[in-house]
Amino acid sequence: MVLLAGQDVYLGIDVGSVTTKVVGMLADGEIAGAVCLETLGQPARQIMRGLAAVGEALSSRGTPVVVGVGTTGSGRNLAAALVGGDVVKNEITAHAVAALRLVPGVRTVLEIGGQDSKVIVLRDGVVVDFAMNTVCAAGTGSFLDRQAARLGLDIREFGRLALGSTRPVRIAGRCTVFAESDMVHKQQVGHSIEDIVAGLCRALVRNYLNNLAKGKDLEPPFVFQGGVAANAGMVRAFEEALGHEVIVPEHHALMGAYGAAILAQEWREGRGLSGRRPGRGEAVQTRFRGFDLRDLEYRTSAFDCDGCPNECEIVEVFLDGALVARWGGRCQRWERDTAVPPA
Repeated sequence: MVLLAGQDVYLGIDVGSVTTKVVGMLADGEIAGAVCLETLGQPARQIMRGLAAVGEALSSRGTPVVVGVGTTGSGRNLAAALVGGDVVKNEITAHAVAALRLVPGVRTVLEIGGQDSKVIVLRDGVVVDFAMNTVCAAGTGSFLDRQAARLGLDIREFGRLALGSTRPVRIAGRCTVFAESDMVHKQQVGHSIEDIVAGLCRALVRNYLNNLAKGKDLEPPFVFQGGVAANAGMVRAFEEALGHEVIVPEHHALMGAYGAAILAQEWREGRGLSGRRPGRGEAVQTRFRGFDLRDLEYRTSAFDCDGCPNECEIVEVFLDGALVARWGGRCQRWERDTAVPPA
């Protein structure tokens, strides 16, 4: 075990509607601590829990120095306000940066999570096209979860069963309703569970490529990210459909948080700092508030702006009674940026 005493650590926090992930990354890119929690409709609480867990994991190896914090995901603004974030970026940027760090020549990122999915097209290290699906369950991991439940299977068995298929059946994948009806029919006809499971994996991949990725210029190397990348059946289905190898990173389920940590490192270095621990008399420029936020008094509220017909919902965060963050508008009328460090 490598001790972390005095080593610089960059934190990445990815807050989604389903899961909240926190990663502690060393300067060389190694993940020294990580946690993934269900958000459970309580993002603030889970952010604090995740932060405490990673802090404990890091502290068990010494006393590292947090020098930068990046946040991403749908709850990125809330996370930045609570923990003291230095960089706030969208999921596309975070996932792309993470993929580039691990596979420098990546040209296509395939990402499927529990409730959404993404495709990111890169050329020469730059995102040139992307698409996201946040409304159709048939293009996400929840599609497989629901079908696994109907078959009485643990979703973790899907990969093994799919790889054991000899004649995958064709199942309608454009809609979960049609998929369920089709799956029942295939069972009644007498197809094996292995062939049905493999067919479900192919259906999700077909839906992904024909809808989300339609019209996109998909080229290898391909990197598959998100929790669904743990499913070997899905990996094979993508490889068969694309005709190329699909790379699955070791920390495929943490790539959003990992990318946020990398972005924090780039922010630190981009501001002329070496990333090394500040010397005596040199101010620490991160906004990080610490791993233990149990005593932090916070409050969130929202209101509808009546400044124009858009009637945007504006979200506010108060810490110790003071307004520290505000977002949600389509213009800058109510914006209060917590991601820009003081000059």
